[in-house]
Amino acid sequence: MNIPNALTLFRMALIPVLVLVFWLPFSWSATASAAIFVLAAVTDWLDGYLARKLNQSTSFGAFLDPVADKLMVAIALVLMVGQQDSVWFTLPALVVVAREILVSALREWMADIGKRGSVKVSFVGKVKTTVQMIAITVLLAVPPEQGPLFYLGYLLLYVAVLLTIWSAGLYIRAAWQDLSDAASQTGA
Repeated sequence: MNIPNALTLFRMALIPVLVLVFWLPFSWSATASAAIFVLAAVTDWLDGYLARKLNQSTSFGAFLDPVADKLMVAIALVLMVGQQDSVWFTLPALVVVAREILVSALREWMADIGKRGSVKVSFVGKVKTTVQMIAITVLLAVPPEQGPLFYLGYLLLYVAVLLTIWSAGLYIRAAWQDLSDAASQTGA
């Protein structure tokens, strides 16, 4: 166990706390939910930074870090889908979650064939994550359809969806030859 892995485990432990606080019937629940999500986002950045800086990268951390990120984002989106009860929120949430599943599966498959490096995190993926984290934070903090910040959160969510689609396309393009080769070998 090292500091980056401990931070990742801490981020995973924040997930049930986020769920609990999100549904508490108090006026401060939205602000506290957003603060928990920000704390998780900061630990995401910090664990990666420390793993590189302290030379503490591990295969366990490389596995667990993206799982923690995807769980936190997916669960926050699912919570808000229930709260928003709007197709205009549900559709972008579905795109984000579907992309995360697709890219995770693609990375796993590429790792299985020894080519994980060809689908490493791109700059577009990092920008997507940043915009997505800001959008989710704003949408957690502001009650639905109340004020300009809510609409800013919505706008950022849609920007994140565009970046989500773009980054998924980059990952698929990077793996396309291997996907085509595998499909031709199976007769598909």
